[in-house]
Amino acid sequence: MIVTGGAGGLGSATVRRLHGLGAAVVVFDRATDPAAALADELGDGVLGVGGDVNDDAAVGHAIGAAESLGQLSVVVNVAGGAASAGRLVGRSGEPLDKSGFVDTMAMNAFGTFNVTRLAAAAMAAHPADDDGQRGVVVNTASIAGMEGQVGQLAYAAAKAAILGMTLPMARDLAPLGIRVCAIAPGTMGTPLMEMAPESMKEALVGNIVNPKRMGRPEEFASLVEAIVANDYLNGENIRLDGALRFPPR
Repeated sequence: MIVTGGAGGLGSATVRRLHGLGAAVVVFDRATDPAAALADELGDGVLGVGGDVNDDAAVGHAIGAAESLGQLSVVVNVAGGAASAGRLVGRSGEPLDKSGFVDTMAMNAFGTFNVTRLAAAAMAAHPADDDGQRGVVVNTASIAGMEGQVGQLAYAAAKAAILGMTLPMARDLAPLGIRVCAIAPGTMGTPLMEMAPESMKEALVGNIVNPKRMGRPEEFASLVEAIVANDYLNGENIRLDGALRFPPR
């Protein structure tokens, strides 16, 4: 199993949960030291691999590490982020910087595509189970990909691209017995988010319907577990947001 962005808030919660269930896991993250530290903490069956999701050699290293632990059958793509934010045309009349848009797409959509194509090829070489299944890919989008807010254009477009890949990926990989689903989280209480000022956190929670709080990384990990365990979940984009719908701002 590989978890990209595995040293971050959602990724590390996923690593902990799946390892606790007995899975062997590669923590693949460009933050090399935190990935290694998590692997050292959890011990046997967990390897930390540093590298970028758009670097084919690094992805190949992660796949090799996973294969050294057993048959690769699960990939959870959590790696992502935003390189820039802002309106398409700012108040000064300047257009949004193109390089930030490209970098944000690369971190999210391109990276998810790259890891999935390489990992799926590795999965395809393995024998299938009795139902013809070889594995599952769980990608991470965001409800911003459906309801992007003012100033979120690059991030919203990148996450929308991940949502748009789900069904075509599931259809492309069906002959190989590989399922694909995506999770679209809302406002999640990752360690980074918990460091925000209380006033900001209160504003973020204001539009969440029920339960009236930020999501917990462990709830994201629990949904990953459910997708992996349920062979009939395929081609689905699943919201995890407490019925939150992002307002324009």
